[in-house]
Amino acid sequence: MTATNQRPSSPIDPNEPVRVNHTLRNSIIAVIVVAVLAVGGFLGYRAVVGTSETAPKGSADNPVRIGVVGATDPQWQVFQRKAEAEGIHVDIIDFQDYTSENPALDTGDLDLNEFQHLLYLANYNVGNGKDLQPIGGTAIYPLGVYSTKYRSIDEIPDGATVVIPNDETNQARAIGVLESAGLITLTGEWTAFTTPADIDESESKVNVTALKAEQVANSLSDPQVAAGIVNNVYVSDAGIDPDDAIYQDDAESESARPYINVWVARKDDADNETYLKLAQLFRDPEVFEALRENSGGTAVDATGFSAEELQGFLADIEDDVRAAQ
Repeated sequence: MTATNQRPSSPIDPNEPVRVNHTLRNSIIAVIVVAVLAVGGFLGYRAVVGTSETAPKGSADNPVRIGVVGATDPQWQVFQRKAEAEGIHVDIIDFQDYTSENPALDTGDLDLNEFQHLLYLANYNVGNGKDLQPIGGTAIYPLGVYSTKYRSIDEIPDGATVVIPNDETNQARAIGVLESAGLITLTGEWTAFTTPADIDESESKVNVTALKAEQVANSLSDPQVAAGIVNNVYVSDAGIDPDDAIYQDDAESESARPYINVWVARKDDADNETYLKLAQLFRDPEVFEALRENSGGTAVDATGFSAEELQGFLADIEDDVRAAQ
């Protein structure tokens, strides 16, 4: 990503008068000047860059560069303070979208990033031939089952209709939530690419209808709809209290694994003690509480997974991605 600045050579002006021919002398002087400038520039570059590159990673002169979306979110302020208390200096680098952080990490412009779940990472690795690795978990933002008619998942009657979002990512996840809630049975094992066609209707308690994600919350008022799975993004927009969910997935369920948000490093840095220590800082109650409050109370703790467990989950999800291609 580093651009190379090239200085165009100055063309000879044909209108420039030639007074005295000093070509040889001027050539020698030019060579000497260029050499002096080159040496000076090299030493200056080493003086500027060498200081940071040779300083220990995590020191004030060589902070750990972390890419996130939403660098001003309160959890990052708490995190940075906690990190410095541990003697680790960090730079929180803000990105405006989700497409640039992994390439920036891969090329070395970042040391770590924290913005994505395992499914997103698996799709990136498989699609780009990369091998970025998770080194710690942060949170899961659960999909909840909501109803205006029933107060518990067990009250939903046989043959009732349950609505789910139809977008590729949340549809598969919603089907996993319904399976774990005991409302449906699948014809095979659940994966992050399961569709309604994989539901064994004859063995399932409810009928499943897929709608656009933004329509699910409004459908709860339909007399024919017993319940619906509302994407976390639309919960607050619909004026729904997250605590009113009658069921939701959690960090321990298999169907939730692809959606664990993670710290990510280059494979060669997956065992870096400083980076692992930073990932573990999300276990600090003050850091996680700031994250939970910023999420409107919806974030579920996923910091208990080891790097090895998360890497195993990622490998399985990458296999599913390849199988779905």
